[in-house]
Amino acid sequence: MPTVATAGHVDHGKSTLVRALTGTDPDRLAEEQERGLTIDLGFAATTLPSGRTLGFVDVPGHERYLHNMLAGVGAVGACLFVVAADEGWMPQSEEHLRIVELLGLRGGVVAVTKWDATDDDRRGYTVLEVEDHVADGPLAGSPVVAVDSVTGRGLDTVRAALDDLCDRIPPAEDRGRVRLWVDRVFPVAGAGTVVTGTLGGGTLAVGDRLGAGPRATAVRVRGLQHHHGPVERIGPGERVAVNLAGVAHHDLRRGHALVEPDRWHRTTVVDAHLHVLASLGHPVSRRGAWSAHIGSGVHPVRLRVLGPDRIEPGGDGPVRLHLPVPVPLLPGDRFVLRESGRDETVGGGEILDVDPVLPAARARPDRSVERVVAERGRVPVDELERLTGRRHEPTVGRWVVDGAELARVTAALHERVGAAGTTGVDLAALDELERELAGTDGLVVTGGVVRTEAHAAAVTLDRHPWLASLRAEPLAGHPPTDVGDEELRDLRRAGVVVRSGDVWFAADALDGLVHRLATALRARPGGMAVGDVRDTLGGTRRTLVPFLTWCDEQGMTRRRGDVRVPGPRLPGA
Repeated sequence: MPTVATAGHVDHGKSTLVRALTGTDPDRLAEEQERGLTIDLGFAATTLPSGRTLGFVDVPGHERYLHNMLAGVGAVGACLFVVAADEGWMPQSEEHLRIVELLGLRGGVVAVTKWDATDDDRRGYTVLEVEDHVADGPLAGSPVVAVDSVTGRGLDTVRAALDDLCDRIPPAEDRGRVRLWVDRVFPVAGAGTVVTGTLGGGTLAVGDRLGAGPRATAVRVRGLQHHHGPVERIGPGERVAVNLAGVAHHDLRRGHALVEPDRWHRTTVVDAHLHVLASLGHPVSRRGAWSAHIGSGVHPVRLRVLGPDRIEPGGDGPVRLHLPVPVPLLPGDRFVLRESGRDETVGGGEILDVDPVLPAARARPDRSVERVVAERGRVPVDELERLTGRRHEPTVGRWVVDGAELARVTAALHERVGAAGTTGVDLAALDELERELAGTDGLVVTGGVVRTEAHAAAVTLDRHPWLASLRAEPLAGHPPTDVGDEELRDLRRAGVVVRSGDVWFAADALDGLVHRLATALRARPGGMAVGDVRDTLGGTRRTLVPFLTWCDEQGMTRRRGDVRVPGPRLPGA
């Protein structure tokens, strides 16, 4: 955890403490130095007793510059919280503490500054006051250190506490994907555009190609600097300056992000969990001029409370936020919500869904992968990683498929292929998931055509020489003398041959015989004897009697004495 942000009330000595610890004045603007007031973010670094380098993001304490404070703490994991001994806990102390809590910072060090500027009673009261305020929040258990930046009292103790903080607080989970929230943009003569920020994840190296800003402008990393020295690569949590090729400095601004192309979902709509501060004097509803602080940026948003119409102070609930520009987000990203009209911090929380697909009235967001898949039915593994931040094994092909969706698609595919018979279904007519299922679970793909196993077998058996002879002479009654028992069983099971008595017929040849018989019967209302049928169709009594018996069984004909008359299922009857 090599970067911390300062936090605390205006004029409590945040910048002075950073200057004393690092030897660098974080107030880089002339106006800041003239007025003695931090307006924008400042940056510095120091070497701790352990030898590790720690970076600082110094933030403004004045309420007018709260948006800059939020930009500084939004991308770091811990803070150096400052309270002046001579003034004690102040309004911005409380607001900054709530912001630290809403952003999920994982701990910090509390410095009681200006220690030599007041008496023992005031110092003692301030320490008790500070300990009481931080007892139950994100700084619970953090060391409270007395320090005076002017005299140098306690500076070594602060350094030791920061060193211990680096060991004590686990780093944020690194999902291995580069995202750098930009907090400064400026041109450098002879070099071009430079941006700075705290790398939130992944490893950034010279030569990398990234997407910059809401349009994902293609850029190349021309150079990297870390604490004023060039580096070839840098890891998560580190402050870094990035020299970019491919973009002008005026096309980027604070709040934009550098990300790996095709590995992030840029979204304009998110579902989130919102905690409303208990100190707020009114409930949160869709009415209001809302702004969401995410990463180093601030975005005016439209807000919709999901479920009830509003969330009361101190309450929690799901909300939907509509952003004005695409932002690369993941579930778990933190945000702070402010009301612009009242200029107050309302609450904050975490992103749950970066691409909600259900209408707001039906949405029940959470961070589960199962919900994301169930709502979509099927999701390609690469897209699912962009939506959830985690890699998952595919269910079928390149898809992660919900169980109910998989059962539905499989059943519909079997029904469609089965109905197509031996003709089958063209593989190209199926969608990608259906094509992945086409060669499984009783389906066969041959020559770009999908058939059931039975129909595929029928197509193969259709070329059998014995079957060819039955088709050539339908009433000859060729016996299966050269056909094995297994082949004969497969031919009959596939429905390509029919047995009546001791005589075998080709199934499709029977269709032709039946149609010819139907035409003759319609011309003879009194019926036809076997001899009449022989005169019409040919053949011999040995094969015609089994043929007519089969017609009787199928309802094509009915026997009346020695003649056949049309049955209810005779074609054209």
